[in-house]
Amino acid sequence: MTARIIDGKAIAAAVRTRLAERVAGLSFQPGLAVVLVGHDPASAIYVRSKDRAANAAGIAAQTIRLPADTAEADLIACVTGLNNDPLVDGILVQMPLPPHIRTQAVIAAIDPAKDVDGFHPMNVGRLADGHPFLVPCTPLGVMRLLAEADVSTAGARALVLGRSPIVGRPMAALLLAADATVTVAHSRTRDLAVECRRAEILIAAVGRPEMVKGDWIGTDAVIIDVGINRTADGKLVGDVAFAECLPHAGAITPVPGGVGPMTIACLLENTVTAALARRSL
Repeated sequence: MTARIIDGKAIAAAVRTRLAERVAGLSFQPGLAVVLVGHDPASAIYVRSKDRAANAAGIAAQTIRLPADTAEADLIACVTGLNNDPLVDGILVQMPLPPHIRTQAVIAAIDPAKDVDGFHPMNVGRLADGHPFLVPCTPLGVMRLLAEADVSTAGARALVLGRSPIVGRPMAALLLAADATVTVAHSRTRDLAVECRRAEILIAAVGRPEMVKGDWIGTDAVIIDVGINRTADGKLVGDVAFAECLPHAGAITPVPGGVGPMTIACLLENTVTAALARRSL
């Protein structure tokens, strides 16, 4: 038996199409501002993808490029200007930032009502309290993938492998809200393979190439691979050994073409959500 492959690229395209139809019916154009500090090639490629997807959906996208030696105070001043710009509904500061800039200070400077990444402490608190507003895009994209693939979370044993504030922790909160029974595992978890085998839904988000092996997978488990890693030979792989897991899993996302496209689609959805909320629509 071979696992069903969950096509995140196709699902994201359908989400973006529906979003474009929704935006076309609005009496205004939502606006998204992306701030890119420095010249990280991977970040630059990702930002271009966001710009293209936003424009295709009818969202007015702008990218503000700042040099790598930009002072923290100047970056925060830029963010403050976007907070006060009535044409900007969503603000995203591309990570990672140069080491001399405190990431948390920049995140805290973003207006929570425009925080389309969902990283501001106020939005983190809303999610933890069970009243989410703007939710981190990757975990939100995972939930959409599960829903579109007709995976029931209610009562399911779900394992989140990874505890980062960007993916692992909000992922656990969203799964709990969807009535899953959630375990969070990490590098210090004892008998990690045993924990993985118990899971009916496994979300891998540790940033280690092909860490999850085929014999870690329970029969017919649903695997969502959030990881994206580049090997020494330039190949992109996830946190899951895809070929090894195919014979064991019930469904699995590929890398690339799985979670990544959904992250961008959910960023656009968050932008529209923020735009409507700002206008109380």
